[in-house]
Amino acid sequence: MSTEPIKIGYSMSLSGPLGANGQTALLAHRIWEEDVNRKGGLLGRPVRLICVDDKTDAACVPGIYEKLLDVDKVDLVVGGYGNNSVAPAMPLVIERKRYFVGLMSLGVNARFDYPGYFAMIPTGPDPNSALTAGFFEVAARQKPKPQTVAIVAADADFSRNPIAGAHVNTEKNGLRIISETKYPLSTKDFAPLLRGLRVTNPDILFLSSYLSDSVDLVRGLHESGLEPKLVGGAMIGPQSSSVQTALGPLLNGLVNYEYWLPVPKMTVPGVGELIERYQARAASRGADALGYYVAPTAYAQMQVVEQAISATQSLDDAALVTYTRDSVFKTVMGDVKFAAGGEWSAARVLQVQFRDIRTNDVAEFRGARSRVVLSPAAFASGELVYPYANARTAR
Repeated sequence: MSTEPIKIGYSMSLSGPLGANGQTALLAHRIWEEDVNRKGGLLGRPVRLICVDDKTDAACVPGIYEKLLDVDKVDLVVGGYGNNSVAPAMPLVIERKRYFVGLMSLGVNARFDYPGYFAMIPTGPDPNSALTAGFFEVAARQKPKPQTVAIVAADADFSRNPIAGAHVNTEKNGLRIISETKYPLSTKDFAPLLRGLRVTNPDILFLSSYLSDSVDLVRGLHESGLEPKLVGGAMIGPQSSSVQTALGPLLNGLVNYEYWLPVPKMTVPGVGELIERYQARAASRGADALGYYVAPTAYAQMQVVEQAISATQSLDDAALVTYTRDSVFKTVMGDVKFAAGGEWSAARVLQVQFRDIRTNDVAEFRGARSRVVLSPAAFASGELVYPYANARTAR
């Protein structure tokens, strides 16, 4: 039996617009690597992760995986963070018939229908709709009920799927989209774009953004004079401590999705210890200070791979695919079972409202005090403060 390390290779956005989230995922992966090697590795062999920075440039991803497979001769590949790192790898993965567990990539397999792909993201079998279902359901319960929706979204691969889901969810809840605007990722000043929406004065401002533009979007909203009744929905940014500390009280009233928060019903065995260890090392790694958004999911991603290898006693891609498709995995995100298309069998996306934030200190966001869970009902800790203007000043 070989004593050489089991090499697991992948592309990850460690720099560029998604670098903070990529660094968070990598640190969680390193903690998993330490844990599994402390227990003796897998198949009697140590595990070695080979992570290559794709710089948030999708064009770099195919070449990275080709080198990992053909030059580095990795035993397995996994997917990096988000659509930008996962989708460009899929054609090669499919061609080579590799087992592939991606991290927080939304609806990627809808276009490929590859049976060897599995998504570590709690958006369930209908991911595009599930990401924002709670946002629009909560909106539709309000009195007076909002009627109109304006969509403002980054012109990026990620935003296509939330926009598609927003169209489904608005129709389902009797709402009407009156405008849809996409902006280039280079945009810095959003106030003129948002001021232009004052002509139609939408009840709901639905936003789909990345990290840095989330900051500029929220600042632009406060400068624009636009007064929607509900703001948020599908922003990648408000979950991250760098965005939270940049905006501080400006986040008050915003409603957005989360995948994990330190609330009692989500505190399963192992996750508290993971977060504690992660936070002790995050500052020195350039990772998110708190890690709530990415770290548990990234660690759980590798737990799925670990349990599949241990159960099959194999690195054979086909055997790992078959086992993963049919099994339930015990992870720090709770029990995970995959359904058709490699998505989770059931959705569990939180919608939260930011409240009572007084300063820009990261301590405001430690724990879940400043985020009230609105949806789903099983995890809810409060009701929506509505409209947005009231929510910004609520105490």
